[in-house]
Amino acid sequence: MSKQERSQCIANRIREVFLNGLLVANTNLREHLQRVTWSEATQKIGNLNTIAELAFHIDYYVVALVYAFENGKFESKSKKYFDHPFFNTEAEWNKLVGEILNNAEKFAGIVEQMDDNIFDQPFIHEKNGTYLRNIEAVIEHSYYHLGQISLIRKIMLQTTQ
Repeated sequence: MSKQERSQCIANRIREVFLNGLLVANTNLREHLQRVTWSEATQKIGNLNTIAELAFHIDYYVVALVYAFENGKFESKSKKYFDHPFFNTEAEWNKLVGEILNNAEKFAGIVEQMDDNIFDQPFIHEKNGTYLRNIEAVIEHSYYHLGQISLIRKIMLQTTQ
């Protein structure tokens, strides 16, 4: 692969899960979040996380990586990754969805501009693994929670019928 081919492929994988893909899961986060209403996003089902909690959680790691790429500091606080704001209106929910999608595109855009040799370098500190491993972890983590969001929404739709 050439210098830009690897970064383009990785950026495309990010866009696949967040923005426009159908290849891996036959859906993507945008497709689900834009169909979810505020009341669905905040509806609690048993002891499951809400869709809003999961969406915030996914975005938390994207924002942490973007910040690290831009500032050279990785400041993810595991205790805060589910500390989301409460949503009282449809507009607040829609604002979060827009931010999540914008952050995903920003993340993909940054990765797209990376030089290939950075992917195998230590991510900030060697204990964090490589840049590639951290990017792949966010992709895999996002697919995992996308599956949860999909199932929670299916449960909701079945209980309303």
